[in-house]
Amino acid sequence: MKVFIVYAHPEPKSLNAELLKFSVQVLKEDGHEVQVSDLYAMKWKAVADRDDFPWLSHDERLDYATASGEAFTLKKQLPEIEAEQEKLLWADFVIFQFPLWWYSMPAILKGWVERVYTYYFAYGIGEHGGERWGDRFGEGTLKGRKAMIVTTAGGREPHYRPRGVNGYMEDLLWPIQHGIFFYPGMDSLPAFTPFEVGHRTTPEEFEKIKFNYRERLLTLETTPIIQYRSQNGGDYDGQQVLKPGREGKGITGLAIHQINPRVKSYGGES
Repeated sequence: MKVFIVYAHPEPKSLNAELLKFSVQVLKEDGHEVQVSDLYAMKWKAVADRDDFPWLSHDERLDYATASGEAFTLKKQLPEIEAEQEKLLWADFVIFQFPLWWYSMPAILKGWVERVYTYYFAYGIGEHGGERWGDRFGEGTLKGRKAMIVTTAGGREPHYRPRGVNGYMEDLLWPIQHGIFFYPGMDSLPAFTPFEVGHRTTPEEFEKIKFNYRERLLTLETTPIIQYRSQNGGDYDGQQVLKPGREGKGITGLAIHQINPRVKSYGGES
């Protein structure tokens, strides 16, 4: 299997950096091919702006989506953007590894998505017209691939349960798992999320994290995916709204967009 890791952490001596090295070692020993985009080491430009289109006249109003689609179609993309797209197309499995900062990914990783997920590459795919809104959410350019989030959180695990003060972790990661992964066609595995990670993490605790991560890495091909409902699979009406009764009894919130969700309501875990 070909595994592409998009990694975002600024400190080469961090626990995250050690976890990255560990994952590459485990994957290669298990016979997989691995590519890594270390965004901080690459000094990745996080801002999506006019500089991404040097051929665009400065007198012309910038429509980033339109310009990115033109660049993709006419093969005028910057080399660094095209290179990352090629890695995505090369991969069978994609991992986003990052620390959870302010309930989301670091800005540099979000900037990677904004610049690499160009029009006609990651969105704007398929027939658009009438009640059909293209090939997305289960369809698209990246269909056939799987993806997974690996993120470290400083808070305790109960903080991220459905009734925890930080909010349910699956809801916090929804924009990535359902949006960035599933929107262009990739299936998402449940995230690997070590909690209470930081400078106070002991060597013994880190060894436990590595043990659990090894188990996940060695079962990437057999771990069940999150069963999101596909947009064009019949569960949604012509306005892309879930049809009445499809969610099942007692299922609320974002979980209605899953088949057999692990959390049926915010009253507790199933």
